[in-house]
Amino acid sequence: MWTVPASRIKAGREHRAPLQPQAIALLAKPGKPEELVFPSPVKAGKPLSDAALAAVLDRMGYGKITVHGFRSTFRDWAGETTSHAREVIEAALAHKLKDKAEAAYARGDLFQKRRRLMLDWAAYLTAAGGVVRLVAN
Repeated sequence: MWTVPASRIKAGREHRAPLQPQAIALLAKPGKPEELVFPSPVKAGKPLSDAALAAVLDRMGYGKITVHGFRSTFRDWAGETTSHAREVIEAALAHKLKDKAEAAYARGDLFQKRRRLMLDWAAYLTAAGGVVRLVAN
C-alpha cells in the first residue's frame, strides 16, 4: 500500500493506493517511510518534478501528452472496458463525491474494491502485446 498524505492531495484527505505485484517489483526494495521513491537528481531531499516526466514524454515524441493524460487514460480504460463501479474508479483517482449528502455517508475508501480494479489495470498494462492509448489533454 502506498499512502499519500492529505497535504499532497487536492481533495485534502489521505489517499491509500493498493500496490500490485508489478509495482512492488519496480520498487525493488522497501525504503524508510519518509524516503522518496522518485527523488530529484538536482534538488536533494525533493521529489522528482512533474516537469521531469513531461520532458521525457516530449523527448519521446509525445509532446502533446500531459502527465494528467495518464490519469485520463486510466479513467477511460476503466469506464469503457471494465465492469468496475463508477464510484470505485473515481475513488482510485482520489476524486471527491460532488454530492455533499452522499459524501457525508460515504466514509470508507473502497480499498478492497480498488485493489481488484488496480489488479485488472496492472494485468492490462503488462499483457503481452497490450497497447495503451495515451490521451492528450
